[in-house]
Amino acid sequence: MAVKVLVVDDSGFFRRRVTEILAGDPQIQVVGTANNGREAIEQTLALHPDVITMDYEMPVMDGIEAVRQIMQRCPTPVIMFSSLTYEGARVSLDALDAGAADYLPKNFEDISRNPDKVRQLLCERVQGLARTNRRSLGLSNTHHAQPASTLSTPARSISPTPAAPPPRPAAAPTTPAKTSPAPRKRSYKLVAIGTSTGGPVALQKVLTQLPANFPAPLLLVQHMPAAFTKAFAERLDKLCRISVKEAEDGDTLRPGRALLAPGGKQMMVDSRGVVRILPGDERLNYKPCVDVTFGSAAKAFQDKVLAIVLTGMGADGREGARLLKQAGSAIWAQDEASCVIYGMPMAVAKANLADGIYPLDDIGRYLAEIG
Repeated sequence: MAVKVLVVDDSGFFRRRVTEILAGDPQIQVVGTANNGREAIEQTLALHPDVITMDYEMPVMDGIEAVRQIMQRCPTPVIMFSSLTYEGARVSLDALDAGAADYLPKNFEDISRNPDKVRQLLCERVQGLARTNRRSLGLSNTHHAQPASTLSTPARSISPTPAAPPPRPAAAPTTPAKTSPAPRKRSYKLVAIGTSTGGPVALQKVLTQLPANFPAPLLLVQHMPAAFTKAFAERLDKLCRISVKEAEDGDTLRPGRALLAPGGKQMMVDSRGVVRILPGDERLNYKPCVDVTFGSAAKAFQDKVLAIVLTGMGADGREGARLLKQAGSAIWAQDEASCVIYGMPMAVAKANLADGIYPLDDIGRYLAEIG
């Protein structure tokens, strides 16, 4: 069954290019287009696409308001396009708060210069989100998913205050749900969290549950462009009781502070608790890479690390988790039912590396109780 996609953008050129890219994949069918947010809502209600690609800046109604209304009326996975700028990062994060499932940089140069790379990336994201959505709908062709719970109320206010996330499709597992008993309390020298697709919302939900006096330092690895990580760290810092900042070379680990790996680079830590930021290695698919950070943590702190793998496409984090497991550290993975994309946690679980598999709502609660 082909994945049905609705393409929304006020630029005729971009609509055509995205349509051409998607139509080149025999497993994807573009069922309609729209040039503003209001048309996007109308087309969604009429066509029931599996996935929507959405621009932000459009006449009549912008993309964020369109996402918000779509999630309320006909929950559908949305991929937002935004510019590779600080403002583009803010827009993408606002869209995720509104209910979008993922985002991609809107880079015309890449489309012209690297069409094959763009085609592979976009088609993989569309197909991954469609698989998740179909599971949540019980393989139905109609959209009657029951809404999942919304995010927790932020610990501190942010200005401007982001809208409360609307209901979104709840992902249902393809296999019987596996839940683990609550973890035993244990002290750690470091908590390391890796995530990708769906990660910004997942990290927000987990980190806002931690108290200001959280006893361990944290390292966060989120697959994200270089222009986005600073804005994301600033947003988390305003929402959380703990402090959050984009990591810089020479930063030191401190209890109650989370350091977010900068996009386009790699983050490592040594046994003195000093963070090293290295140039992105072109041989690695991910910059930043969860495996790199987890591997350095295993070498530096042996059995004193708690590593958590949250929602995301692919298997980044599995090999780093393997090194941590061999050193005696603990590994938690997000369960399938609460993931936007059950890829990274699944890779860890299938390799039998997870000490605990927990719903997203429980991960922050359990994490707050460690030590």
